[in-house]
Amino acid sequence: MSKAGGRPRQGFAGLWNISFGFLGIQIGFALQNANMSRVFQSLGESIDNLPLLWIAAPLTGLLVQPVIGHYSDRTWGRFGRRRPYFLAGAVLATLALFGMPNAPVLLVAALLLWVLDASLNVSMEPFRAFVGDMLDKEQHTAGYAIQTAFIGAGAVIGSATPFLLDHFGVSNVAPGGGLPDTVRWSFYLGGAALLLAVLWTVFTTREYSPEEIAAFDGPAPEPQAPPPASAGAGVPWLAAGAALGVAVFALGLEKELYLLAGLLAAYGAARIVTAVTRGGGLLGDLMADFSGMPPVMKRLAVVQFFSWSALFIMWIYTTPVVAQYVFHAPDPASEGYNDAGNWVGILFAAYNAVATLAALFLLRPLARRFGKTRTHAIALGLGALGYASFLVIRDANTLLLAEIGIGIAWASILAMPYAILASSLPQAKLGVYMGLFNVFIVIPQLLVATVIGTVMRHLFPGQPIWTMAIAAVVMGLAALATLRVREA
Repeated sequence: MSKAGGRPRQGFAGLWNISFGFLGIQIGFALQNANMSRVFQSLGESIDNLPLLWIAAPLTGLLVQPVIGHYSDRTWGRFGRRRPYFLAGAVLATLALFGMPNAPVLLVAALLLWVLDASLNVSMEPFRAFVGDMLDKEQHTAGYAIQTAFIGAGAVIGSATPFLLDHFGVSNVAPGGGLPDTVRWSFYLGGAALLLAVLWTVFTTREYSPEEIAAFDGPAPEPQAPPPASAGAGVPWLAAGAALGVAVFALGLEKELYLLAGLLAAYGAARIVTAVTRGGGLLGDLMADFSGMPPVMKRLAVVQFFSWSALFIMWIYTTPVVAQYVFHAPDPASEGYNDAGNWVGILFAAYNAVATLAALFLLRPLARRFGKTRTHAIALGLGALGYASFLVIRDANTLLLAEIGIGIAWASILAMPYAILASSLPQAKLGVYMGLFNVFIVIPQLLVATVIGTVMRHLFPGQPIWTMAIAAVVMGLAALATLRVREA
C-alpha cells in the first residue's frame, strides 16, 4: 500500500481481501435465488403462491439492513467495526443452508428462508460500507467493481453447482418427487464455501480505527438537525394502509395485499411515534436519516426501485418460464422440469459470469469515458433487451444470448449506484445510509411479491412468459430514471 493523500492506496491484494467474503455470501444468495422456487414446488406448493413465499427475502432485508447499518456505524471493539457482523451473519446463514434441503414440510422451508435471507443481509450490508471505510474516493469505482466481480463469481458457483453435480453422476431425480441429491449437496457445499470465504476477509483485513478515519477525513461536520417531525405527516400513510386492508377484506382481494397494507400503516405509525416522542433511539434516528437523504440518493432510489423489481420477477419466474416454454415440462415432479431447473442454474451462472467480466474489464473504462450515470443507463437498457428476448427464444442454448445483456445490467446494478453514493455520503453515516439505500431494493421486491401473483392470475393465467415482458418494461424505466441522476 502507498499513501495517496487520504486513505492508503490499496493494491490488488488489498482489494481482493476486502471483498473476498462477498464470494461466499453470493454463493448463498445464488443457491437461494436459483433453487427456492424448486424447493417450494417440490414440497407441494403451486406456482400461483410462489411470490407470497418469496416475501421472506425482501421483508427481512427491509427490517435488517437499516438496523445493521445503524449499529455497525457505532460499533468499535477488539474485532473491529464491520467484521463482527460479517462473521455472525455467515455462521447463521451456513446453518440455514445446511438445514434447507432437509426441510420436511413447506412451513419449515419458509421459516428457513427467513433465517437464511436475514443472515445473508447481516453479512452483506456491512460489506457495502466496508469498501467506503477502507478505500479513498478515487478507488471507490475499482473497489465496488472488484466486489461485483466476486458477487458474479460466487453466483456462477452457486447457480451452476446442481448442473455440475448432475454431470458428475449425482442423482437429479428424487423418488416421490422430493428434492434431488444435486440440490441437497449444492446447499451443503455452498454453506461451507460461504463460511470459509467470510473467514478469509475477517482474518486478512485490519479495519481503520475511528481515530485513523478521523485523521484521513478531517473533523466530521456537525450533523444538521432534521426538521421537526410532524405527527400529521404519518396520518395519510396510516389511513392508506387501513383503507387498503379494509378493501382487501370487503372485496375479497388477494391476501398478499394485506402485507402492502401493513407496510403503509407501519410507516405511518413510525412517523407518528417519532413525532410524538420527539425522535431519539433507533427508530427516531432511522426516521431522521431517512427524511434527510441527500438528493443524489433520492434519485438513485427511483432507479433501484425499477431495477430490482425486474430482477425479482426474473428470480421468481425464470424456472417455470423455461420449464414450460423451452423444456415443455410444467409438472414440477417430472424429469423434464428438473432438467429445466438445472438449466436455469446455468442461465443464472451465465449472467453472473458476464457480470464478473463486465465488472473487471468494461465498467471502469466506460465510466471514465461516459461517466457513471450514463454507463449505468446503457447497462440497464441492455438488461431490458435481455428480458424481452425471452418472449421469442425457444431454444435452451440460444437463451444464453439473453443473459449477456442481463449480466451487464447486473454488474452495473451492483457497482455503479454504490460507487456514486460512497463518494457523496458522510463517512460517519456510511453504514446507515447504505442500509437505508437498500430499502429501495427490498420495497420493490415486496411490491412484486404482493402484486405479481394477482396480476398473473387475472390477466395471464397459466402464461408465466408475460412476466418477462413486464420485467423488460420495468428495467427500461430504470434506464430512463438513471438519466436524472447527477454525480458528485
